[in-house]
Amino acid sequence: MARRRNTVLAATGIVWLALAGVGVPAQADEVTGSADPSMIAAMERDLHLGSAQAKALVDRELAAGRTERDLRAALGTRFGGAWLTAGAATLVVAVTDPALADRVRAAGAEPKVVKHSERDLATIKSTLDKAPRPPSGAVSGWYVDTVTNTVVVRAHPDAVAAAGEFVKAGGADPGVVRVSVSADTPRTVERAPLGIYGGDRFTVPEGYCSLGFTVGNYVQHLNGWITAGHCGRTGDAATMGYGATGTFRGSVFPGNDYAWVSHDNYDFDYGPFGMPAVYNYQSDDGVRVEGLQEAPVGASICRSGFTSGWRCGTIQAKNETVNYLEGTVVGLTRTSACAEPGDSGGPYMSGGQAQGVTSGGSGNCTFGGTTFFQPLNPILRAYQLKLMSVNGALDPPA
Repeated sequence: MARRRNTVLAATGIVWLALAGVGVPAQADEVTGSADPSMIAAMERDLHLGSAQAKALVDRELAAGRTERDLRAALGTRFGGAWLTAGAATLVVAVTDPALADRVRAAGAEPKVVKHSERDLATIKSTLDKAPRPPSGAVSGWYVDTVTNTVVVRAHPDAVAAAGEFVKAGGADPGVVRVSVSADTPRTVERAPLGIYGGDRFTVPEGYCSLGFTVGNYVQHLNGWITAGHCGRTGDAATMGYGATGTFRGSVFPGNDYAWVSHDNYDFDYGPFGMPAVYNYQSDDGVRVEGLQEAPVGASICRSGFTSGWRCGTIQAKNETVNYLEGTVVGLTRTSACAEPGDSGGPYMSGGQAQGVTSGGSGNCTFGGTTFFQPLNPILRAYQLKLMSVNGALDPPA
C-alpha cells in the first residue's frame, strides 16, 4: 500500500458526480453518481452553502459547462464568451449577431448581444502580451473580461497612469481596454520548507510542491504527473516518500507555468483506489478524476495542495496574464480560492472535471485571497500527454 500511495495526487475525498442537469441532457459517455462529503464539506465552508445546495450547484455547473462547450463550437467567430450568474442560476452566452439569440435560448442559456467576439478580445489582449513588460508592482496583470466585453488591466492604486502608458505602448485599442484598480500583488505559491503537515507531496532541493494530475506520454512510453513550472527545471529530480523518485521531463516558467514529471523507479499505477484520483494521506481517500470539461466563468472550483488541503471558490476570469516578479505568465485562470506555500502545482477541479494546476496568487487561507491556475489542456498538448481518468486516458480537445 505504501508504494501505491506515492503515485497519486494531493487532495481529499471521492466525488461521485451527477452529470444530468439543466440546460442540456446528459450524454451517453458522461458519468453520473453522487457527490462525496469531503469536497462538499469544503464547498460548504468556503462558499457558505448547505450540503444540498452544494450538490445541486455541481450538477448545474456541469450542465452549463457542456452547453458552453457546444455553443462555442457551433457559433465560432460569433461567440462572445459565457459566464454563470450567482449560484449558477443562469448561463449567459454572448453573441455578436442578434440573429443567434434564439439558438442560444434553445440550448438553455440566456443570450447577450455584444460588440466584440471572444476571439477579437483575445487578439487585443495578445497585443498587450507583446508590449514592454510593466513593473510588477505597478501592473499586476491583464485579462479578457467576457462579462463587460472588454480587456481589463489591473493596476495598483498609485500606478493608474503607468497602466495607461502600458496600454498605449502596447498599441491596444483604448476603447476596448479599461484599467481596474487593484492592490493585489500576485506571487507564485512558493515552495515551502519541509515538515509542515502529513500528506502527499514531492520534494525538490529548495523545499516541496504538490502533485497535480496523473498523465501518460504515449510517445516516450512514460507515466507521471503534471505540476507548476516554477517548482523545478527540466532535468531536476523530484522525490516522493518511500524512495520513489521522478524527473522533470519538461518545465516552462515564466511565459507559462507548467511542468511534467515522470516516475523513474517503478511502474505506474493508480494509487490505493485502483483508479485515477486526487489523493491526500490526511483523509486516506481520493476524488475520482472523471474528465477534463472546462468550467465556465462564475462556476465553483476547488483546489487542493499538501499545505492547505481542499479550498474552494469561484472562477473569476480566464486568459489572464499575471505579472509576477519573476516575469509574466499568460493564459492563467483567476479564482477566489485561497492557497498557501507548498500548494504550488496542486490540482484544481470543478466537480470531477480536471481544470489545471496552481500557479500563484495573493493573500492566504487565514484572511482569504486570490489564486491563479495554469489550465490543463495547454499542458497536455505541450508534452503530448493524456490525462488518466476513470473513463480512460483522455486527449485534450482540439
